[in-house]
Amino acid sequence: MSAFMSAFASLVGSLADLLQPLFHGASAAAAIVLFTALVRLAVHPLSRAAARGQKARTRLQPQIAELRKKHGRNPERMQKAIMELHAAEKVSPLSGCLPSLLQMPAFFLLYHLFSSGSIGGEPNALLSHDLLGAPLGGRWHDALAGGGVFGAQGLVYVGLFALVLAVATFSYRLTKRQMAANPMAPATGPDGQPVPGMGAMVKMMPLLSFATLITVAVVPLAAALYVVTTTLWSAVERACLYRDVYRDMDDRGAAGRGKGRGTASAGGTMAKAA
Repeated sequence: MSAFMSAFASLVGSLADLLQPLFHGASAAAAIVLFTALVRLAVHPLSRAAARGQKARTRLQPQIAELRKKHGRNPERMQKAIMELHAAEKVSPLSGCLPSLLQMPAFFLLYHLFSSGSIGGEPNALLSHDLLGAPLGGRWHDALAGGGVFGAQGLVYVGLFALVLAVATFSYRLTKRQMAANPMAPATGPDGQPVPGMGAMVKMMPLLSFATLITVAVVPLAAALYVVTTTLWSAVERACLYRDVYRDMDDRGAAGRGKGRGTASAGGTMAKAA
């Protein structure tokens, strides 16, 4: 493990040296952003596959609803029929989890790297790097102690929090729109009864984007940069991969509003004629 961390520290250090002419004192922070982008680029094919899987699962919702209705009294048969439908359509219910799972090791590597005073028996030179005066190994409470919310270090976190809040709000709106257009069928247990608390969890899903604020506040700044960068990437990637879905949702909404106006207009005409 020590040798692996030393190799990872060397990688980050090399990226920082490469970027130093452009970013000077913030070269290590820029290296972390670049490393994050490379990780996300590596898992992008899986994100595309997850998007295709999500669209396929959405397309299968009417058939799944029919299977639930047909086999409602036989939960085992219902689950088997749903699995057979997924297999026939080559849809994996777990495909959406893979991109997130594969990113976790990179986050924990950065967390450990910038939380350790020494790597491979040598002082951790990366801890001497900072972003606009805020040490990459420091945390928000260190910044508050070093000058308060609007001190030099505190303002770095203010900027990160503002960016995370903007991205979380964007993701929240996308999730609400997607859930409204494609309501999830209630999860059931082996007895066919709704799983307790699942409804509340579904309602909480759109709010999970804001949990990133807590993560940024408690982890080392280097890990926080990773989280902010990958969150921003996810929002842009999601908007691009699901743009046809959102376009269809907007078209259906516009058609519904047009139909509503047409009905109201026809009603008004009939009232005048009367």
